[in-house]
This record gives sequence, C-alpha cells and structure tokens, in this order.
Amino acid sequence: MGKRDFLSILDLSKEEIFKIFDLSKMYKSKWARREIENILRGRTIGLIFNKPSTRTRTSFEVAIYSLGGNTIYLEESNIQISRGETIKDTSNVLSKYLDGLVIRTYSHSEVEEFAKWCNFPVINALTDLLHPCQILSDYFTIFEKFGKLSGLKLTYIGDGNNVCNSLILGGDLLGVEVRVICPDDYMPSEKILKMVKNKIRISNNPYDFIEDTDILYTDTWISMGDEKEKEKRLEIFKKYQVNSKLIAKIKTDFIFMHCLPAHRNWEVTDEIIDGKNSIVYTQAENRLHCQKGLLHFLYSLYEQ
Repeated sequence: MGKRDFLSILDLSKEEIFKIFDLSKMYKSKWARREIENILRGRTIGLIFNKPSTRTRTSFEVAIYSLGGNTIYLEESNIQISRGETIKDTSNVLSKYLDGLVIRTYSHSEVEEFAKWCNFPVINALTDLLHPCQILSDYFTIFEKFGKLSGLKLTYIGDGNNVCNSLILGGDLLGVEVRVICPDDYMPSEKILKMVKNKIRISNNPYDFIEDTDILYTDTWISMGDEKEKEKRLEIFKKYQVNSKLIAKIKTDFIFMHCLPAHRNWEVTDEIIDGKNSIVYTQAENRLHCQKGLLHFLYSLYEQ
C-alpha cells in the first residue's frame, strides 16, 4: 500500500482505531522494560513545530526512538519556509531526506498542503482546527477505563476549540455521545458540526448534561494564539469552571479529563484535577503509547 496520512481522526475507520488501541495496549505493557522495536529502523521522522509543546513533542520523540527510528526537529523559524519558500518545494525536498513528518502548527490547511506534496506519512500533531493525536489517545484512555466506548456519555465544557472539534468527530465515529457546553460565541466549528452523522447536543448552560455524564472533559480557555483576549475570555468563561458546585449531582464514578496544560483554578479547580475521579496523568501517559500504536499502524502500510 501507499502512504497514509493522519490529519483527522476521520482518516481512520473504527476498525483501524481499535487496531491501534490493541497496538497501544501492547506497547504500554512493554514500556517498563524499555524495549526497542524495529518498526522504524533506518527511518528518520521530521518534526515541524510552530507552537510550544510538552506532551506531544516528547511523546513523539520517545515513541520514534523506541520504535528504532530517529527524529530531526525543524523549527519553522530556522527553515526556509520562514523566508518564503513554498510548502510544495519544502515537501518535495524533505521527501528526498526523510521518511515522515509530524507537524504542529496554526492553520489546518498547512498540514493538508504538506500531505499533498510529501511522499511519506504526514501526522497532524495539532492545528487550530483539530488535535487528532490527542483525541486518539483520549478515546484509548476511556476504553481502557470502561472497557467499552459505545453508549458512554462525554460532556465537554469550555471553549469549542480544536480538542472539542476532534472529540466530536471521534465520538461520532466510535459511538460515544458527546455533549458540548460552551459560551455562545465560542461554540465548536460549524464545519465540524456539519460532518457529524449522529445528533449532537449543544448548550450554553454549564449545568446541562452533567448529571448523567460518564466523562467530564475541559480544556484551557486561552489556547495558543488567544493570549490577547485573556481578560475578556476569563470573564466570559468563569461560570464554566469545573468545580465542586458543578459536579454536585454527577455520577460518583465519573472520570475527569483534561488534555493539559491546565490553568489551575481557571477552567478547573485543584480539588477536581487532583481528585479521585481525575485521570489526567494516565491520559497524558497514554499519549506515548498511542503515538507508538499510530506510527506502527501507519508504517506497517507504508512502502517507500
């Protein structure tokens, strides 16, 4: 087969996602022994990161190394794209040197353009529209916790950002009922909502959908690029904080998720993020194992 890109969770079928979950589970079981695999032996993957990163960059670099590959970090300000070289020319040249690209940037069209011209797998490590690697790992974590996905109810509260968009698409594909609570002017992308096949419930009331929630998920109110709106956003979002009052009537066995980094005592209080229902560190750990599962899957199909 030819190359496969991963720009959106919808680039995978439901069956393929569960194959990646099986691989991720296998790699997680091996992690304590730090075994090196040969899936990427002799391959070098480029990382183009135009936004800061802790979990995504670290998990990909460790995952690629653990699969026998090498990485080269390409900060946009240090390559010729920053001086006007086209993505087409950059892609065609990098295709002579590398075996893949992991890209974290602002515009989603940028990763689509790289994927168009690169002859190797391109992975979206975050754009302003989508964060599919995060959500692949999140649904793996939920599956790990509950032993199922279909029929679960996930309530996302906060900014209708790239994480929210990807949760919606993933839930629609995997049978998770995703409900969204956002301020009126900060709803998820209309483009994304038009892609959903099943009915999605959306509200601006922070207490809607909470009582029967299995998974309560929030994210930062101020994403990268939104810093100029900080004071405005803090005022608008303050009633959407995940705190003890909000979860007063929620199921006792619900799980709390946050993709991190968290602005503690803004979108979530210390009491909740450090509480017994929080699985944010397991969620973060699983980024590593799911990156391995994803890379294994993509490169088992890839013929250079």
